[in-house]
Amino acid sequence: MSVLRGKIALITGGTTGIGLATARLFHAEGARVFVTGQNADTLAAARTELPAEVEILRADARSISDAENVAAKIQATTGGLDVAFLNAGVGRFIPFQAVDEAFYDLHMDVNVKGVVFMLKAVLPLLRPGASVLVNSSVVGQKGVANFAIASASKGALSALVRALAVELAERDVRINAISPGPTATPFFGKFGFPEQVRDAAIGRMVAKIPFKRAGDANEVAQAALFLSSPAASFVTGSDLRVDGGWGA
Repeated sequence: MSVLRGKIALITGGTTGIGLATARLFHAEGARVFVTGQNADTLAAARTELPAEVEILRADARSISDAENVAAKIQATTGGLDVAFLNAGVGRFIPFQAVDEAFYDLHMDVNVKGVVFMLKAVLPLLRPGASVLVNSSVVGQKGVANFAIASASKGALSALVRALAVELAERDVRINAISPGPTATPFFGKFGFPEQVRDAAIGRMVAKIPFKRAGDANEVAQAALFLSSPAASFVTGSDLRVDGGWGA
């Protein structure tokens, strides 16, 4: 249908998982796509997995200067931006009593600071009618043991989206959150647990999903496409759960 034909889209954390699936879909729907990532291996893999037209930029979500460099690259090559999917994130399981400053800083710097300052960097590029998406999580809305810090960071994003929906409306820019539930992506492997413990934790979460399965990255990408398209022209400040009913 090419609902994004002629649009310019940025996807942070676009070299794996939900970001990678969204980059493929947005390109197929006609957008010129920029993706960011910071891991050398996933950057190299994305260059072979994504269409050659997708532009892949190295950027650490925690770095303000990297965000500014990404914005400068997009401005120099396209002059503007229609979709910004702020997707880069991290989430690790750990008992609260084991939380230290480094663990706290990792989550807040990637999940909150990274979104805030990437959005600030690209804000001058957003054209009237542009759509901003923030990848939050259903764990920002419901309690999950050993996930307190990740949950707090995602809850902060939901609050940020609500406030910015009011502020950015003056610029004719929409902003919405997407809150996936457990989704079968490489993110599962980053929880910080041994494989057996990780699989057991995931199994307990999936057992509570009415559909009795984890989501697929392409299902989240379809939600991102809807919120980026003209079909969602009157949708802003929302938090769309893509979680198979887990949050219910």
